[in-house]
Amino acid sequence: MMEGYWPEFIAVAIAHLLAVASPGPDFAVVIRQSLCRGLAPAIWTSIGIGMAILVHVTYSLFGLGLLISQSVMAFSILKWVGAIYLAYVGWQCLKAKPHQPGETVDLNQPAFKDHWPAFRLGFLTNLLNPKATLFFVALFSVIVSPDTPKSVQAIYGIWMCVATAGWFVGLSVVLSLPKVRAGFERTAHWVERFMGVVLFGLAARLFVATRD
Repeated sequence: MMEGYWPEFIAVAIAHLLAVASPGPDFAVVIRQSLCRGLAPAIWTSIGIGMAILVHVTYSLFGLGLLISQSVMAFSILKWVGAIYLAYVGWQCLKAKPHQPGETVDLNQPAFKDHWPAFRLGFLTNLLNPKATLFFVALFSVIVSPDTPKSVQAIYGIWMCVATAGWFVGLSVVLSLPKVRAGFERTAHWVERFMGVVLFGLAARLFVATRD
């Protein structure tokens, strides 16, 4: 099925790798989850980010992404919702409180009653980022040929979903190593507050972003 499409696939993979490795909302929430919540929440957040990629790929395949990118109103609504959501997550981070003296900080224990909130955090952070929408529209408009079968394009999408989740899971594992976590046990709340400031900054940038 992929015969004759490997050069295109490699171009897609490289473009996606450069995009996913660049600092942004996804990167910020995974760092926050890893250092301040523990490995399990960070992994589920990473999986949520990866699953959101499938949504971007799906509407790009059907041309809806191009419609959103060309509609001022649709783009503005997506931009505002995304900015508000990032600001909300940032505000939650800014409310982080220091641990009491003598209190043991165990970052291996999930901070949530179940894994759904962590998954939802990653999923919505990526899904509501209009820059992700523009990236996939550009990817499927510029790099991927219109003559490429939808089945092959779907394979590209599945690869990007798996690669995105794998990248952030790997980052989560590294940041959750005992030696790394030990350095943040007493300053976890400051790390979380700092990430809150970062998310507020990203929300502000998103709010003033244009389709260009």
